[in-house]
Amino acid sequence: MAPVQLHPVDNKLSSENGIGMKAPNALASYGVVENYEGQYQFAPIKEAEVTRAMIKRYFETMYDRAVSDVVIVGAGSSGLTCAYRLASNRPDLKITIVEANVAPGGGAWLGGQLMTPMVIRKPAHRFLEEIGVPYEDEGAYVVVKHAALFTSTLLSRVLAMPNVVMMNATAVEDLIIHEDYTGTQRISGVVTNWTLVALNHDTQSCMDPNTITCPVVVSATGHDGPMGAFSAKRMVTAGMLKELGNMRGLDMNRSEPAIVNNTREVAPGLVMAGMELSEFDGKNRMGPTFGGMIGSGIKAAYETLRILDSVTVVDGKVVAAPA
Repeated sequence: MAPVQLHPVDNKLSSENGIGMKAPNALASYGVVENYEGQYQFAPIKEAEVTRAMIKRYFETMYDRAVSDVVIVGAGSSGLTCAYRLASNRPDLKITIVEANVAPGGGAWLGGQLMTPMVIRKPAHRFLEEIGVPYEDEGAYVVVKHAALFTSTLLSRVLAMPNVVMMNATAVEDLIIHEDYTGTQRISGVVTNWTLVALNHDTQSCMDPNTITCPVVVSATGHDGPMGAFSAKRMVTAGMLKELGNMRGLDMNRSEPAIVNNTREVAPGLVMAGMELSEFDGKNRMGPTFGGMIGSGIKAAYETLRILDSVTVVDGKVVAAPA
C-alpha cells in the first residue's frame, strides 16, 4: 500500500509503511509516531504541565487586559463583527471580548426556528465576501448554507488577531461609572465574574467580582433574556436612563435599517449595538435575518474609533480632550 500523505505541506515529515506519517527526527526523542494502523503515539506529558500551561496564559491575559482599549460585551454576530472591524483597522488597540456563554456566537449558529440556512440582506453580503464566506445570491438577499459557517469563520478570524482576546464563560455583572474630567458620568469599564458564579449569588455567600478598565465599552448583549440587554437595563437602575423603550413586534424592513442607523454612543463611553438597541430605543425585532447585525457591528466599530479619536486616555481612563 502506498503511504498516505497526511501533511503534504510539511516536508519535515517522512512517510512510513501503511497509513500515516512518521515523526520528524526532532521529535524522535519523545517517541512520537503518527500512524493510523494501531501505532499512534503522543509525546508524553505530566498532568501538572497541562494545568500550568492553561493557568499561566489565562491569568497573564487577565493581568494584561485589566486595562483595555475597548471592551466588547457579547460575542454574537454584532459583537464579533465589531471586533473584526476594530482589530482590522486598529491593530494597536487592545480589544477584549467578554462573553457570558461557554460557546460564543449568540443566536447566529442557526437561522430561524432551528433551521440551518442564514439569510443576509444586501448590502451586508459584502462583509461575507471580505471574510471569505460563500453564499447563494437570491437577488435582494443572499443565503449562507449554514449559519454556523458564517459564525465559525468570523469567530476564527477574530480570535486569530493578535490584539483580540476573548473571555467566555464570563459575565458582566455591572458597569464602572466614573465622573470624567468634565464632571460628566462616564462608563469607564466593566465588572466581571465567571458566569457560573454570577448565576449563583443567591445560593452562596458573597463572591466578589473583578474589573476591566477601558475608555469605551461596546454593549452587544442582544434583546431581553437571561443575560440580554444588560447594559440597557443597568442604565435604568443606575439612574442614567428613565425607562427602556422595550422591543416592538417583528418588522424586518423597519428593524434592520433602524438598528444599523441608530447604533451609537448612548451614554459617554458606552456604544450600543445589535438587538440590545431594540430594547433601549423601542425598535422592532428583525427575526431570522442577519444583515442588520453585521451592519450594526461595523458601525459600532466606527463609533468606537470616533470616540477614541476625541479623547486623551491614560491607563485606560479618559483624562482630557485630544492633545
